[in-house]
Amino acid sequence: MCLNTFQVIKTFLPRTYPKCPYLWLVLTLFLHGGCSAPSNVENAIEEQILHFGLGSEPQYLDPHLASSVSAHNVISALIEGLVSEDPKTLKPVPGVAEKWDISEDGLLYIFHLRKNAQWSNGDPVTAHDFVYSYRRILNPNLASQYASMLHGLKNARKYHEDGVSWEEAGVGAIALDDHTLQLTLENPTPYFLELLNHYSWFPAHPPTIEKFNAFEKQGTPWTRPGNYVGNGPFILTEHKVNSVIEVQKNPHYWDTETVLLEAIRFYPIESADTEERAFRSGFLHLTQTVSSDRIDFLEQNHPEWIHFEPYLGTYFYRFNLEEPPFDDVRVRLAFNLATNRQAIVEKVTKGGQKPALCFTPPGTGGFTPESRFHFDPQKAKALLQDYLDEKGLQSLPRIELKYNTSEGHKKVAEALQGMWKTHLGAEIQLLNMEWKVFLSTIEKRDFALARAGWIGDYVDANTFLHMWRTGDGHNNTGWSNARYDELLELAAREPDPEKRFLHFEECEKLLAEHAPILPIYFYVHVTLRNPTVKGWYPTLLDHHPYKYVRLERLKGNN
Repeated sequence: MCLNTFQVIKTFLPRTYPKCPYLWLVLTLFLHGGCSAPSNVENAIEEQILHFGLGSEPQYLDPHLASSVSAHNVISALIEGLVSEDPKTLKPVPGVAEKWDISEDGLLYIFHLRKNAQWSNGDPVTAHDFVYSYRRILNPNLASQYASMLHGLKNARKYHEDGVSWEEAGVGAIALDDHTLQLTLENPTPYFLELLNHYSWFPAHPPTIEKFNAFEKQGTPWTRPGNYVGNGPFILTEHKVNSVIEVQKNPHYWDTETVLLEAIRFYPIESADTEERAFRSGFLHLTQTVSSDRIDFLEQNHPEWIHFEPYLGTYFYRFNLEEPPFDDVRVRLAFNLATNRQAIVEKVTKGGQKPALCFTPPGTGGFTPESRFHFDPQKAKALLQDYLDEKGLQSLPRIELKYNTSEGHKKVAEALQGMWKTHLGAEIQLLNMEWKVFLSTIEKRDFALARAGWIGDYVDANTFLHMWRTGDGHNNTGWSNARYDELLELAAREPDPEKRFLHFEECEKLLAEHAPILPIYFYVHVTLRNPTVKGWYPTLLDHHPYKYVRLERLKGNN
C-alpha cells in the first residue's frame, strides 16, 4: 500500500503541481498518515537534515535584489559577508574577514580577508569581489530596493542617485590588495559592523554575474541550482518553486568543520494551518508562524513546541497618497483614529503583540518614540465628515485592501474592515494575493491600501525611519517630505545619541501628522520548534546562523 501511494505521488504530482502548489504537502502528509515509514524529523537525527517552514516563496535568491525575511533565511545559508553573527547575541564575529581595524574617528574600516575563504566552485574570495558587489547593488540600472543600505559609504549616494560614474564619485570601497578591503564612511556609524550582516552587503561571485549578464539585469538564471556560486556554509542543490529549496553542506566553506548539518530543506508554506499539520506529522522541525486560533490549545497541550520570542518589527498598512481618497491627509488620519489596535492584539493576534502607537518599536537601539497613534472614533468621524462635505460626497467610494495570502493577514484585515465600517461607514473590499504577485503590486504602487510589515535589519531606529525617505526603494507610498529627509541627514551626522534621538523623534512626529502609514502592532514571533533542534536561540532579529545549529536525539529516546 505504501509503495503504491508513493507511485501515485511520483506520477500524479508533476502534472498537477503547477495548479496546486501545496498538493505535494497534502500527499506527503497522507503518505505519512497511512504508512509506518519514519517521518522527516525521525530520520533527521542520523541524516542531520533540518526541515524548515519558510512561509512565503522568496521572490529572489539574489542578495542584491532580495527584500524579504524568507529570502534572508535562505541566502544566509548560501553567502557569508565580511562579518558573521554570534548565535546568541548577534554581535559581529569574524566572517570572510578574520579581523579588522577601525580609525579613531570611526570613518575608516580596513578588513583583512582570510586567505582560505573560497567560493563554492573553489575560487578564492577576494576584496575585489566585495567592491564589484557594492558597485553592482548601487548601480541605478539594477533598481535594487536595498541600494540605500550602502549609502553610508562615502560618495555611494552620489554614484547611485546622481548619475556620476563610480570613479568620478570616488566611492569609499577600495581593494588595497586581494585580501585587504578599505571602506570609508560618510559619517561615523556605531552599528556599521551589524549592518554588514544584511544580505545587501553580501558578495556575489563576479564571474557568475558576468556569465549570466546579471550585473544590472533582474531575473537572470544565475540563482538556479547548478548556476549559483556562493561562499557560505551551504550550496544550493534544488529549487522547486512553491515546493522546496534544498541546500547542502559546502565542502569549500572555510569553516566547514564547524557546520554540523548536512542539509537544510526550506518549504514555502503560506498557510499557518497547513504548516502546523506538517509540523505535527513530523514533516517539519520549524514553522514560520502559528495560527492565532491555535495558540491557547498549543500552550496548554504542547508547551514544549510553542515559542514566543522577541522580534524587532512593526505590522502596518501603507496608504497610496496618489490614490483618492488617501491623497487627503484627513482621510488617512481618520482611518488611523478609527483603528482600535488594543482590540486587535487582544482579540485577533493573541500572541503577546503590543499595539503600535508609533512606528519604531520602543527601545530600538535605546530610542523610544512618543505614542501618537490613538483610537478616537469621534475625531475620526469629524475629520472624515469634513472631507466628505468639501468633496460633496455622502460617503467614501468602496476601497480595496490588498494583502498577501495568509490566515493571519486575513483576520487582521477583517477586523479592520469591521472597525472602519462601524466608525467611518467605509466599505472595504479585501483582496488577497500570492506573495510574489503582491510584492510586484506594491513595487508598482498598484494599490490604494495595502498590508505591510517591516522587520529591523539591524538594532537601530534608522532601520525603521530611513525607509520613508524620499525615493527610498521601500517607501512605496508616494510620500515625500523635505524636512523628514533633512532630519535623517542630521541624525546620520550626529555623534551624540540623545541629540540623534531628538531628530528621530521629530521624524516620528511627521509620520504621525502626515500619516502615509497606519501602524497596527509590534511583532512577537510565535513559532513551533521541535525539541531536537539545538543551537537555535531567541534573537531580536530572528537570525540563527546555521553553522551552529544541530539536531540531537532527546534523552530517553532510542
